[in-house]
Amino acid sequence: MTGPGSSSAGIDAWVAQAKAKAERYQEMRAQAQQISVTDTEGPVTVTIDSSGNVTDLRIKDHDELARAVLLTMRRAQARLPERLAEVMAETIGDDRQTVDTIVGNYRAKFPEPQVDENPPPPRPGTDDDEGFGSVMDR
Repeated sequence: MTGPGSSSAGIDAWVAQAKAKAERYQEMRAQAQQISVTDTEGPVTVTIDSSGNVTDLRIKDHDELARAVLLTMRRAQARLPERLAEVMAETIGDDRQTVDTIVGNYRAKFPEPQVDENPPPPRPGTDDDEGFGSVMDR
């Protein structure tokens, strides 16, 4: 037979395990958000973040083209929240809190791109990876 103290000890142990598990999941989430993956095919190198968004694009000997592609992609992504807001307004417009929350999340994920008025001059091309120009300007 178990006494009153033993059930309390069991609950305390369960709470401690739950806290430890929550801490591990928080750590996993923090580390997962830092993940990025880069892949190369021929003259093209693409880097994506943990959400699958393109964060860098390099096209050997075509730095200006790579910048234009990234900027155009980011402008299109930045228009996504407005289109989503229109669709949500037509379908669940009476639930403003949900609309505002979801559209706000999209705006945070896909902000208006920062246009660099004075982009750095392209680096001279070479046959190695150093010839790839970075397009990290966001």
